[in-house]
Amino acid sequence: MQRSSLRAAAIGVALLISMAGTAFANTEDYEFQLLDKDVKAGAAVISVKLVHKPSGRAIADAVIFAKRIDMGPEGMETMTAPIEAVSSTQLGVYTFKTYLGMVGQWALSLGAKVQGETGTVESKLIVKAEQ
Repeated sequence: MQRSSLRAAAIGVALLISMAGTAFANTEDYEFQLLDKDVKAGAAVISVKLVHKPSGRAIADAVIFAKRIDMGPEGMETMTAPIEAVSSTQLGVYTFKTYLGMVGQWALSLGAKVQGETGTVESKLIVKAEQ
């Protein structure tokens, strides 16, 4: 009887350890990946994918609460453009409409909450607007 109790305890500890690894993932385990690095200046659509880096899987249920696009990479942080989230049909892909009034590099800054995680996933991605 003692042997089966020890085995049950060992299994319980193993389950707790495996659950802790997934339940307490770090927000650094997630990243936004830019799908549209080069876009035309003017009306533009920019798509990004949110990925869980260790598993490579796309994250579809994040809540994006912060979004901004500006010309910071060109030394013009105060030059911003309106940006609006639009629906996407692809799993884990988040799409935005904007109007990039100048050719050059634009910084797309995003903040998101991933369901079941504490903390915020933050990212700044560089988009190049071309003629």
